[in-house]
Amino acid sequence: MSSAPFSPPASPWWTPQVHADRRPLLLGRNKIDAALRSYLAANDFIMVDPPGLQRSPGNETHLHAFATTAIGNDGLGETLYLHTSPEFTMKKLLAAGERRIASLGHVWRNRERSALHHPEFTMLEWYRAGEDYGVIIDDCLNMLKLAAEAVGSKMLRYKGRECDPFAEAERLSVVQAFERYAGIDLFATMDAAGNTDGEALASAMLAAGLDVPEDRSWSYLFSRVLVEKVEPNLGLGRVTVLDRYPSAEAALARRAADDMRVSERFELYACGVELANGFGELTDPQEQRRRFAAEMDEKQRIYGERYPLDEDFLKALDLMPEASGVALGFDRVVMLATGAPRIDMVLWAPVVG
Repeated sequence: MSSAPFSPPASPWWTPQVHADRRPLLLGRNKIDAALRSYLAANDFIMVDPPGLQRSPGNETHLHAFATTAIGNDGLGETLYLHTSPEFTMKKLLAAGERRIASLGHVWRNRERSALHHPEFTMLEWYRAGEDYGVIIDDCLNMLKLAAEAVGSKMLRYKGRECDPFAEAERLSVVQAFERYAGIDLFATMDAAGNTDGEALASAMLAAGLDVPEDRSWSYLFSRVLVEKVEPNLGLGRVTVLDRYPSAEAALARRAADDMRVSERFELYACGVELANGFGELTDPQEQRRRFAAEMDEKQRIYGERYPLDEDFLKALDLMPEASGVALGFDRVVMLATGAPRIDMVLWAPVVG
């Protein structure tokens, strides 16, 4: 969903007075960095360093990439993209035989700048081959505790909201969250195979007293209700694990064994802020190709553009073992652990513009 235009501070980040205000937060960032790396090392993860330039930046409808042109020795150009996540490369490494890998590095997403968004930011992504995604959830919860401890904080804070990372986390399915916070039965808007009905969701929104926009695609309506009605209520007082996403909203996750309507996807919330997005990973290349094609068709419909598929990634899925993985917004974790009000305050050098 779009957000209000971002207004940078009046003085540049490199002026001494601005840097003096930011420096304690930046030192806290370094302490959190060290704590999370120590956790990964203690759990036998290998740190890897995926390249930023890719033939495909990712194939999700609402993720927007930065494009560039690589000029070959023959003088001919090829369009490449800065990745929106190191996911494709890391899954190729799982296919190659790695078992526990992690990456802490920069990723790029266009059309995103706000107090919580930055066009270039730091993502911590890690994978466990042969392990259930519940273990990945436990990793996330442990890391939030370590982040708070690293800077001597007992609470995570954002915009007057507090969340205790040491309290037992709330576990909530997406269907339960929609019922609780929006008065909508999501299962009534899909069939037993997980196929969705936008008009049914629009009708449910109207019945719940919610405004329905002109775009009545199920995915758009789902995102709107999630952002406006559900997310602000998550992670208040304690961390929320929002689990079992509808399969239509989990393009890279395998379906739940007990219900085709939902998938092994979770998101982690604190203080109403999304911190992590994880999966029991899909390893069926034909199904993945079908989902990517559907995502790109929707992107073409809404934004008038599409990104190429990474054919090597789809081939690698044939060799990739069963695995679980997650992407965690490192800068946001630093924000909440240090109480910073904006993401640019915890970046050593924010993007100018």
